Amino acid sequence: MSSQPPARERVVLARRRGARTVRTRVEVQEQTEVGDALVRGLMRAQLGLALRLGISLMVVIVAIPLAGSIFPHLTEATAFGIRLSWIILGVGLYPLFIGIGWLYVRLAEQSERDFMRVVDDDTDPS
Repeated sequence: MSSQPPARERVVLARRRGARTVRTRVEVQEQTEVGDALVRGLMRAQLGLALRLGISLMVVIVAIPLAGSIFPHLTEATAFGIRLSWIILGVGLYPLFIGIGWLYVRLAEQSERDFMRVVDDDTDPS
């Protein structure tokens, strides 16, 4: 009989390649500091998007009367007996509002999909 015990071997049943050390989905669900930071990042991205689109919309709205005051001959143009600037402000802006709203929803959903890709930690262990 040998006096030395057999060499110890480490048995690993499954190896996870590229496994994340932080389980982000659990972090968000349990509202830990990491999860809170991730959610605040999503909210900050959506707020920034809303502010950028809102400012762009305001620039267009303010530019219409400003153009009329800079170029007075534009304010005198009429269509169907109504001044063109009023037609643009009263009717023409609604498609712009709808377009900006549609764009916001699309981009906000994209940022939510990106957030879910970050949070989703159900990686394939193989």
